[in-house]
Amino acid sequence: MLFLQDIPIIPADSVRQGARQMIEFAKADPEGFWQIFVDKVTQFGLKVVAALLIYIVGIWLISLLKKGLAKGFVRKKVEPTLASFITSFVSITLTVLLIIVTVSTLGVNTTSLAAILAAGGMAIGMALSGTVQNFAGGLMLLAFKPFKAGDFIEAEGQSGTVIEVNITVTKILSPDNRVIILPNGALANGTINNISGRPLRRVEWLVSVSYGVDAAACKQAILNIMNSDQRVLPADTDMDKLYKDLNISKFQLSTVGYRMAAIPAPFVALKSLNENDITFVARCWVKGSDYWGVFFDLQERFYTELPPQGFTFAYPHMDVTMINE
Repeated sequence: MLFLQDIPIIPADSVRQGARQMIEFAKADPEGFWQIFVDKVTQFGLKVVAALLIYIVGIWLISLLKKGLAKGFVRKKVEPTLASFITSFVSITLTVLLIIVTVSTLGVNTTSLAAILAAGGMAIGMALSGTVQNFAGGLMLLAFKPFKAGDFIEAEGQSGTVIEVNITVTKILSPDNRVIILPNGALANGTINNISGRPLRRVEWLVSVSYGVDAAACKQAILNIMNSDQRVLPADTDMDKLYKDLNISKFQLSTVGYRMAAIPAPFVALKSLNENDITFVARCWVKGSDYWGVFFDLQERFYTELPPQGFTFAYPHMDVTMINE
């Protein structure tokens, strides 16, 4: 009976010759050949079963870890954008490590595999340079936090509410309920207008009326309309109480430029003398959540309440003087 060490070594450069040697060995000692064959198949089968078990258990553990991280982030009140990014990064990293461990269980030399992965990673990295840039952009967004989940932003020609920031892209929900996906690389290197980044906002209107009106009286009429709206913040607003009502954390209030010392009083001034009209600029401060409501409501009130007081709105026109000779 021949043993494993008696099997001829098959040259790597001659598959045909190796096949012939195996056939000759099987003819010379069929019983020994099949015993060795069954042993090899059994050993490989056990490795396959072990690898499958490791992979299945590993995927299950990664899933449990993701759920645990999600619950922990919710309990610790971590920003959803940061929580989403960390969960995604940990999941991908652990999955890659699990694949390497699974492959090594099959008896594959992981050193060679690592070299292949490194070479392949370089090639893929060159092909997917944009993806790498997006990954770096995601890290910058999380580090500098120009916005967070729930903020309404304008960027890359799009606008919407941030719903998710992951490894390579940021997802925003447009006002008409469309999900827009922005690459983090372009987002981190571009201009971001965070409209809801502060809890208080200034509203501005341009009110054009005809020449000949009493400017002081018109200014007072506009001020009266603004001051009559309860949503417009007066100059004597208690800032401590206001920020407490807005549920602003001490961490946010400690950010440079976040807290306003006082609310400027509602303001009206004559802005310009135009060809057919004069224009007043009106400004006041409101809570961010009241911005659009105040803007549209008071604009309608300007239109309906100013003309009855003698402040008519101008329209493009031309005066023609005819001379009879």
